[in-house]
Amino acid sequence: MPVVLSTDLLAFYRDLSQRTLTVVDLETSGHKPPRSRAIEVSVLNANLKDGILNQETYLINPGVLIPPIITNITGITQDMVDGAPPPDEVWLKCLPLFEQGTLTAHNIGFDYPFIRAEYARLGIPFYRSQSEQFCTVQFARLMLSELPSRSLPNLVKHFQFPVGASHRAEADTMACWLLAEMLLKEIANEDDEAVLAKIGQQLLSTSEAAKLIGGSQKSVRSRLEQAGAEPYISRTGTPLYRRADVERLYWQKHQLSLSS
Repeated sequence: MPVVLSTDLLAFYRDLSQRTLTVVDLETSGHKPPRSRAIEVSVLNANLKDGILNQETYLINPGVLIPPIITNITGITQDMVDGAPPPDEVWLKCLPLFEQGTLTAHNIGFDYPFIRAEYARLGIPFYRSQSEQFCTVQFARLMLSELPSRSLPNLVKHFQFPVGASHRAEADTMACWLLAEMLLKEIANEDDEAVLAKIGQQLLSTSEAAKLIGGSQKSVRSRLEQAGAEPYISRTGTPLYRRADVERLYWQKHQLSLSS
């Protein structure tokens, strides 16, 4: 796995700020496909230059029972799904929207497998490389390290995004776009030094630091402490370190290897 430094992240997100995003959110009958199915989808295309280009939202009837816990979370009832169009109709309508822009979601690791599984049922290959995916959870962790939570409902409350109730596809897709728009504008408009300083505040776990620096977690933690890096102790008692401190050690090691 290649080392991803702050400068790499800045370049990636600067490029992303020039692209059109295809923002998606799904409500589902459970946690994992193909056993669980999508029961609602919203797709929004937007970019920083033109804003929102379009948004389409559909309830879906995949012919499965909706567990009570899903109804409690989303408000989507069995009657609502039973009266909705079938998956082939919905997903074929959505396909032209998915064929443009960078696929974007808040925790794309959840939504992307469901999208692939739904298209696979229709015999339609659906694949997006890592460079064609944008996860706003990861972006929020990078840019909003000072917040106690980067869950979408909490971010909606914190920034007072004017969207509907959370855990419905249309509102969550809109919230995801507003978050991406806000942070990408900051990336695009601030100078390199200011953005890199903010990225440097990201909190990394010991395992993430070890991947960046190289070596065991124990040795990396010891080196960080010897270098005077002050750990931030999470609510679970896990030590976290600022990206800037971790990268400082990375460059020290890199320079020593070049000089030896």
